[in-house]
Amino acid sequence: MLLLATTINYMDRVTLATASVRVTQEFGLSEQQYGNLELVFGWAFAVGSLVFGFLADRLKVYWLYPCVLAGWSFMGMISGWTQDYTGMLLCRLLLGFFEAGHWPCALKTTFVLLSEKDRTMGNSVLQSGASIGAIITPQVMKLLLTDDLGSWRSAFVVVGGTGLLWVALWFVMLRPRDLDAPKPTAQAPSLTLCSILTSRSFWALALLITGTQTVWHMYRVWMMKFLQTGRGYAESEALNFNSIYFIATDVGCLLAGFVSLWLIRQFSLSAHDSRRWVYAVACGLTSLSVALPWLGQGWALLGVLLLIGAGALALFPCYYSFVQELSAQHVGRLTGLLSCWVWAVTSPLHSLFGWVADKTGSYDLGLVIAGLAPWIGVMAMRMLWQPQRQAI
Repeated sequence: MLLLATTINYMDRVTLATASVRVTQEFGLSEQQYGNLELVFGWAFAVGSLVFGFLADRLKVYWLYPCVLAGWSFMGMISGWTQDYTGMLLCRLLLGFFEAGHWPCALKTTFVLLSEKDRTMGNSVLQSGASIGAIITPQVMKLLLTDDLGSWRSAFVVVGGTGLLWVALWFVMLRPRDLDAPKPTAQAPSLTLCSILTSRSFWALALLITGTQTVWHMYRVWMMKFLQTGRGYAESEALNFNSIYFIATDVGCLLAGFVSLWLIRQFSLSAHDSRRWVYAVACGLTSLSVALPWLGQGWALLGVLLLIGAGALALFPCYYSFVQELSAQHVGRLTGLLSCWVWAVTSPLHSLFGWVADKTGSYDLGLVIAGLAPWIGVMAMRMLWQPQRQAI
């Protein structure tokens, strides 16, 4: 169910990126205006992360989860009926707000169900839904697109409607007691939320997710424009490669979980150390972005993009597991606070990216910088992370 929820989450999210060229043409948008659609989504996601992060620790996830999923599904459907730029801005804002509730609910669930050594693998399966959603959406778009410029609208309605089916399935498959959190033991002293927020470890993760988020979302949002406008690929070619790209991200995400388990069993590494090694290797893959300015159309360019994608999504399961190390009592709040931070900080980068693209006529510089951004996390973990005093 978590895998399906993430899949639907990303299908609703990437419909705009997949149809970006058509939406830009129909509404007569500049690159910066298109970037602003992602800006309002991101800032709303930041607010939603804060709201639903605190609610996830106070309310039963069994009831909260389907509510937020129904909310973003309705907004995805309504996006297909908008008639102007202002309407699309409003829809993206509300979509971002409700989508933010997915991650606190999902991480609360994996925390309850899985042991510490298994969480990176579980989070890999959870996060791999992002790739599956992004793989499916371009193919749905190809089936529904016609020569009519506005034919992109039907994809928004169809994708949004799938979320309502998930809500029904959720209530059929699960019962409220299935997600009851275990009671804390006397041997696991709780830390106050304030003490965690002022710790060096929390700010290590705040910097780590900043780099992680930057590389993943810059490529997710701007890939179609980079391929079509930047490198001259036809729309159908770009759509097909977009699906292949997200297959590569899914492979990278699942490998992160498998490799983490292998390091623990083969070399007796701690769960924490195995995640740090996986994260560093993934950073090496995203750093291949430095080759993009010298690559034109061809297999070399596409191969480099696939490796970058594999590394970009492999970063996330490690991050989620690091968050779950911080506290047993505040998983929802910490997830929400860190998501609020990173979406507020990184969302304006899309507007900046669009402005640079307008000025230079190229997407290369922004993508190079985005690929190097995850190294911020490696340095932050080395300098700031402190062993946790709380047993998890």
